[in-house]
Amino acid sequence: MKTYTIYQVDAFTTEKFKGNPAGVITNADGLSEQTMQKIARELNNSETAFIFAPEDSSHDVKLRYFTPTTEVPSCGHATIAAHYARAVEKQLCSCQLTQKIGIGLLPVNIIKAKDYIIWMTQGKIEFSELFSATEEKQLLTALGLTKADMDPRCPAQIVSTGHSKVMIGIKSRAKLNTLSPDMGMLRNFSTQIACNGYFVFTLDDDTPEIVTHGRMFAPAIGIEEDPVTGNANGPLGAYLVKHKIVKHDNSMFVFTGIQGETILREGTVHVKVKIQNDEPTQVQIGGTAVIAFKTQITL
Repeated sequence: MKTYTIYQVDAFTTEKFKGNPAGVITNADGLSEQTMQKIARELNNSETAFIFAPEDSSHDVKLRYFTPTTEVPSCGHATIAAHYARAVEKQLCSCQLTQKIGIGLLPVNIIKAKDYIIWMTQGKIEFSELFSATEEKQLLTALGLTKADMDPRCPAQIVSTGHSKVMIGIKSRAKLNTLSPDMGMLRNFSTQIACNGYFVFTLDDDTPEIVTHGRMFAPAIGIEEDPVTGNANGPLGAYLVKHKIVKHDNSMFVFTGIQGETILREGTVHVKVKIQNDEPTQVQIGGTAVIAFKTQITL
């Protein structure tokens, strides 16, 4: 029998019950894959992160991520949540560490100010081929959109920084807030395109601080709507640079995206995109978090 420490952490916010909740087990050594899946199902967050001691000197900490139904290789908000909980638990000072996750070894920056801010470097940026006309029609039908709703600057495209999402840019924030996708159709389309997440976003905002508003649907992995998604807002930054939709200095593009407003779990994601020769080369996402509760389980 061993006692495990469990945190419920709301990521990308400083207010409890906003942002994106993630389970975090800070001392997961000894848990089997089957038990981790059961814990993730029990907590029923979109993802739960399990923190392990390093396997060798190449990294400082190892993380694994589970949705209620399956393991995933990377998760933005659960990474922010996990390192926030670990930093609070260990009372860390500002530092950089290396984490081992399903997509490889990546740096994490922990900044201690009034509270902790966590910055994670995401994985390799990859762009798919654009959808065919038939595929685009299937996608729009499943989302309850028409071609007229689309932002003409934004072709629908799968983008990945370790965990792929379909980027769908639309004109209107009002339309974004009233979307009601057909989840069954999205699940079936995910099988067809080998991508589980659909990030619908708009640049319809007149405040300089906020660039995008978004919603993310992933019913194929048990997440009908994710509140605030690091692995969507990060690839979005690369996408906006790739398609020359935003202005930048050919070195760095920095922006803040809001997500979760429609389901009353608003949170903000800060994104940095490194650029060389007008192409995105690296993505970092950053955010704050707050611990909603802490408990223990003995297994």
